[in-house]
Amino acid sequence: MTDDTEALNDLIALMAKLPGLGPRSARRAVLHLIKKRGPLLIPLAEAMTRVGATVRECLNCGNVATGDICAICTDDRRANGEICVVEDVADLWAMERSQQFKGRYHVLGGTLSALDAVGPEELRIPRLLDRITSEEVREVILALGATIDGHTTAHYIADQLTGVTVTSLAQGVPVGGELDYLDDGTITAALRARRTL
Repeated sequence: MTDDTEALNDLIALMAKLPGLGPRSARRAVLHLIKKRGPLLIPLAEAMTRVGATVRECLNCGNVATGDICAICTDDRRANGEICVVEDVADLWAMERSQQFKGRYHVLGGTLSALDAVGPEELRIPRLLDRITSEEVREVILALGATIDGHTTAHYIADQLTGVTVTSLAQGVPVGGELDYLDDGTITAALRARRTL
């Protein structure tokens, strides 16, 4: 095996570890990158090097940042007494896209799971409890997935909190959703979260 082939195989193997890519998709992606070497491969490699050298987790909330503390945590306008707890950074970004939440976040880094031996200490739950006191938090919004592990994590966190309001996102029929296409759990949640018109 030549060094060139070994380098390609290493790149394919690494790409195959990305979510949504298997070995075949990774191979196609690498071949595409090679064909678009100038406009795509070289800039991508440079961007990945920059990100690898500068981006890290925010020490306060777990978001991604180029310094020790992210821009959301350092923004005084967002110190409004609300913290939205999410499972991972992708969930934080989804909340930010809506432009509706103006408080701060806390990224847990996963959910509690007895099967995977993930307890509170493996997540950022102790840091969350510290922040609630130090940042004078009035409301904790639990924006966790509607899974068994998500519900378990939400209940665990709610049980740990005293002196603050604990809320969760409403669950149910999505905007534009038709009942015929919804699963039973979503319809049940929508019925339980119904409100007066």
